[in-house]
Amino acid sequence: MEKELDKRGFGAFRWVMIWLCGALGAAATAGEQPLNQPPVGFVALFNGKDLTGWKGLVGNPKSRAAMSKAELAQAQARADEKMHSHWTATDGILCFDGRGANICTAKDYGDFELVVDWKIEKGGDSGIYLRGSPQVQIWDPAASTASAIGSGGLYNNKANPSKPTKCADKSVGEWNSFRIKMVGDCVTVHLNGEPVVDNVVMENYWERDKPMYPAGLIELQSHGSNLYFRNIFIREIPKETK
Repeated sequence: MEKELDKRGFGAFRWVMIWLCGALGAAATAGEQPLNQPPVGFVALFNGKDLTGWKGLVGNPKSRAAMSKAELAQAQARADEKMHSHWTATDGILCFDGRGANICTAKDYGDFELVVDWKIEKGGDSGIYLRGSPQVQIWDPAASTASAIGSGGLYNNKANPSKPTKCADKSVGEWNSFRIKMVGDCVTVHLNGEPVVDNVVMENYWERDKPMYPAGLIELQSHGSNLYFRNIFIREIPKETK
């Protein structure tokens, strides 16, 4: 009887130890990559707590350049108020309720490498504007508008390739990850570790007769669907290290 109890006790102890090892392993993994904490060489654009470092979108690069300082300030105040009504930081995630306008960085960026996790719902549609110009496409490949084409393409290109080389999207409702590098007017995109755009010229959507702006805002596009973003990190690329 004592031997039988010892065996039972050892078995229970063994399962407790397996559970503890699994829990500690998960904690260690989480500790290695905490949410919204940038890797070495990058800075966080989203702190996971509030919208510090972001602002509401006013017009586009061309229309903003035509505004006076007073006009721009008034328009910015209205855009910021609207932004706070529809974009929120919830449990470390930047959430959009499907209404309102794009949200954009408070700072302009030239050449950079951008990392961002994103998630959409069924039929979702969004994009990431680079230097204020659309866009690295985000959408549900199963939606009729996508025609089974994956995310990551330079959707508004006309003279240069606009589609990704493959569909690397995860299932709707799962987190996807972009790594986007922009140097000059050329863009490279990796989606979930897969190369989908390789050093393709991104065209200036707002002024097609001009090259891409040398610097501008990074925008997360509103397109009438709920959106979720996290782990938004950027590394600026100095001219001498290109």
